Amino acid sequence: MKYNRYPKRDPIKNYFPLPNEIFILGLNSGEIAVYTYLLYLENRKTFQCWPSYKTIGRAVDMSQNTVRKYVMALEEKALISTEPTSVCTRSGQKRNGSLLYTIRPVQEALDLFYERQLARADLTAQHQRAAERLVMPAPVGPCEPLCGALEGEASTYPSEDKTSEFEPLLDEVRGTKEKAG
Repeated sequence: MKYNRYPKRDPIKNYFPLPNEIFILGLNSGEIAVYTYLLYLENRKTFQCWPSYKTIGRAVDMSQNTVRKYVMALEEKALISTEPTSVCTRSGQKRNGSLLYTIRPVQEALDLFYERQLARADLTAQHQRAAERLVMPAPVGPCEPLCGALEGEASTYPSEDKTSEFEPLLDEVRGTKEKAG
């Protein structure tokens, strides 16, 4: 008997399609792992599945909070939609169930991705146009040094031959000091 290294497999039963477009959408590895697991579990006729965060986390080796984060990111990118479900217990109590995931067509996610890219490009162009319209003030030349304004004067006190507005005030102040003393 001959050893067959690669046993023949039924391509419909053992595999599921993973769209090539998910690599264009800029998904990170965690989002790809969660999306792939949801595709693995989905009903091929209804495109729905309902695993819990705990089940997904065990399968892709992530915590429940991390799975929740990636599910929300996949919803935002329009790859999946979720609906809450409820469960009736044996005692008749109604409890929250796990989410019902619906795998949406990849083309919708691509359209949304391209639309967001165009909106981002338009916003960037508007910012660039606004920056170009901003008129920068003319460059200001270097100011004169303070010494240059006082070049003609030898001392900082007003001289006796020059008239100044403050001289009478100084005389009045001197006189009041003498009267007080």
